[in-house]
Amino acid sequence: MEDNRFAATWRWMLVTAIAPVAWGSTYVVTRAVLPDEALWGAVIRALPAGVILLAISRRRPHGAWWWRSAVLGVLNTGGFFALVYAVAQRLPSGVASTVMAASPLVMMAAGRVILGQRPRALALAGGAAGIVGVALMLFGGADAVDGLGVVLAVTALVGSAIGYALATRWGSTDLVASTAWQLLAGGLLVLPVAVIVEGAPPALDDAAIAGFAYVTVVATALAFVAWFAGLRHLPAGTVGLIGLLNPVTGVVLGAVVAGEALSGRQLLGLAIVLSGIALGRLPKAGQLPRDSRKLRVGAKNVEPVAAVEKSRMRS
Repeated sequence: MEDNRFAATWRWMLVTAIAPVAWGSTYVVTRAVLPDEALWGAVIRALPAGVILLAISRRRPHGAWWWRSAVLGVLNTGGFFALVYAVAQRLPSGVASTVMAASPLVMMAAGRVILGQRPRALALAGGAAGIVGVALMLFGGADAVDGLGVVLAVTALVGSAIGYALATRWGSTDLVASTAWQLLAGGLLVLPVAVIVEGAPPALDDAAIAGFAYVTVVATALAFVAWFAGLRHLPAGTVGLIGLLNPVTGVVLGAVVAGEALSGRQLLGLAIVLSGIALGRLPKAGQLPRDSRKLRVGAKNVEPVAAVEKSRMRS
């Protein structure tokens, strides 16, 4: 039974990893085929993904989920996309990524305050190692740092961490449906901002349409469902550490697909990030999060592994 629980934790970690790997792959796709209008890109990415998930779940918000969807849409998608766009205009990518690499530690703090999850010392050490590794991979140190850009990056980081923790706390409803509501709310929030800042939507050629199809279906719809599923079954700090696969994927795909050369410093940083993930995420054998709960997908119920194991033991 202990081995089964440990294996279940690993499975949920692999499911969660879909999200940062998919998000990391968008760097190559964006540079190769997508237009420069970042806000319209966020709208085109979020709204269709939300519609797809809504069509799958066939459930509308009810009761408190009307305002909860709006709050989570601001924190996790719409507001986050807008802030990241502003950060990209003010900070070099290496500086911005280094700031955002603090996500595991911030998520641990949000998990402690909102969810009552006490982070372990190894997880804290892994998060610190992740910051060092990402800095080595992406931060050259010679670029000027804009103070407002750093403030906006920290705001995006803290806001999304709070949003992820709240999504976990409120996550007793259908996973696919709640993800759809967040994406729709976030996309609708960014839409007027995109019109004001960037004007009319960009013209899309066949390559851009194919790129957006991948980003919408894989890197948004599938990725966010996987991410929120991980948050329901794993501690927030563990999910945050897995999120460090985002910059790792971007760097590796940049080398493999785009032919970007990796320096020795980048390879060292990559090794440190992976070591930090391995160090910080190691659970005790048989340990499952206290807040694992029933996961509803459409009309089907999937019982948590612990409950399944208990029923098997009774039989």
